[in-house]
Amino acid sequence: MMFTGVVNVLVLIDPSDILENSDSVNCTGYSETMELNKLLALDDEPTRRALTPLRLLRGLICIVVLVLTAFMMLVYFGFMSAIVVRIFSLQLSRKMTSIVFAAWLALWPFLFEKINNTQVVFSGGIVPDKERILLIANHRTEVDWMYIWDLALRKGSLGYIKYVLKSGLMKLPIFGWAFHILEFIPVRRKWEIDEPIMRQMLSTLKDPQDPLWLAIFPEGTDFTEQKCNRSQKYAAEHGLPILKHVLLPKTKGFFACVEELRNSLDAVYDVTIGYKPRCPLILDNVFGLNPSEVHIHIRRLSLNDIPKSEDKVGTWLIDAFCLKDKLLSEFYSTGHFPNEVKEKELCIIKCMVNCIAVLTVTSICTYLTFSSSTWFKMYVLVVCVYLTFAMKYNYRPSPIFSVLSHCFRHQNVKVAQD
Repeated sequence: MMFTGVVNVLVLIDPSDILENSDSVNCTGYSETMELNKLLALDDEPTRRALTPLRLLRGLICIVVLVLTAFMMLVYFGFMSAIVVRIFSLQLSRKMTSIVFAAWLALWPFLFEKINNTQVVFSGGIVPDKERILLIANHRTEVDWMYIWDLALRKGSLGYIKYVLKSGLMKLPIFGWAFHILEFIPVRRKWEIDEPIMRQMLSTLKDPQDPLWLAIFPEGTDFTEQKCNRSQKYAAEHGLPILKHVLLPKTKGFFACVEELRNSLDAVYDVTIGYKPRCPLILDNVFGLNPSEVHIHIRRLSLNDIPKSEDKVGTWLIDAFCLKDKLLSEFYSTGHFPNEVKEKELCIIKCMVNCIAVLTVTSICTYLTFSSSTWFKMYVLVVCVYLTFAMKYNYRPSPIFSVLSHCFRHQNVKVAQD
């Protein structure tokens, strides 16, 4: 149905740097030495930090703070910006919503990099600010999408990031409401059900004046050995490349995104994520146990290089994931991606100011909710009921002026026909 002096690196490389003189991507196997190097490289480091009493207490405090701040920001600010303002102006609504939720989402990179002391390493090139982009990434673990926030924060696009995610996550208490307000696109992994919903939501994201970071994980699920075995079996039966560190990508969702948004995007970014010493779970992040390093590799892709037919896009996407497989193989053998570059560090002062501001506003809202007039309690109840309904039925109000304009045009057409 989502931080201390950091070395940051982002990868923008030409495939030829990896494939050398190869004319096409071929990923049908790796040597036993490569597999042994992978194990040795990972075993050189401890699997995770110890869960000390201090980390346990700090983690529990973080959980309470993150949940409480999310609830209060949603009820008192998210509802007003994403629902009430949207009735009058979609563009203004998205602008206000991005400001509100960028402040809350920025708490997570602050937790990762400054509190947990996780080093975020980027390689390749620097992603320009203020681009409208489609981002495709491998899905190593359940928290990959959270580390994309570290990149988006550095580019001033944190409040504009949206994800294509499985619909079950929309049912998460409180966070599901946030996903709905932020216009995440839910999918059930049944294309006959997903296609009309996905294309309808994508059609509202075409305005070049609206900043956009849309992230999709074409594998459709996080990577496990069991899933990898099934993916390899399917690939062998259908004459497709045998991938060892990623799953075969699914094409339809990615093709729909490119087809609908092609004329309004600046670029597509291919992101490959690796972790040291192990892939983290959500509680590893909260308690600061794992990872010690996150490596993010990015290639910038021109939309002109992506085919326009669905069949050719499928082949193109498989080739892209073959390259990811090679990159991850290199990562496991060397401990890093190639071509590391310097990204700007998160400013500790800005992070602290933002954190204090969010906590102060949350404290005031909490007081108003529990210790003030009954009207505040009724307001909170009404908003909770509305958000539950809106999330369940994927409902968002249309701007009244666009509705009136549509009715006016419809009436004119009817009159002309008469």
